[in-house]
Amino acid sequence: MEKFKQRWGLKHNYQLVIIFIVFAITGSTSAYISKPILAWLGITKTDFPLWAYYLLYIILIFPAYQVLLMFFGFISGQFSFFWAFEKKMLRGMGLGFLLPKGPNK
Repeated sequence: MEKFKQRWGLKHNYQLVIIFIVFAITGSTSAYISKPILAWLGITKTDFPLWAYYLLYIILIFPAYQVLLMFFGFISGQFSFFWAFEKKMLRGMGLGFLLPKGPNK
């Protein structure tokens, strides 16, 4: 745990526990809400080939995860950590152009 605290610039163990809980809740929630969203869009397993359905499901999870990570990060009081994490992740994926330009790079 000390390596995570040092790597992420955290001072307390409770921050690390909260961050792990937020990651767990975000992942579960994004996977859970993606299926109803696909159904609402009219995309079902019976109307699409199974591989296409799951490809769309995984593609939908990505933006849902990003939004929910910021939401749960804000609710948990760890928004600054998750915002920095989000920026680093998007830049690492080559999607840094989605981030606002400005002094806080």
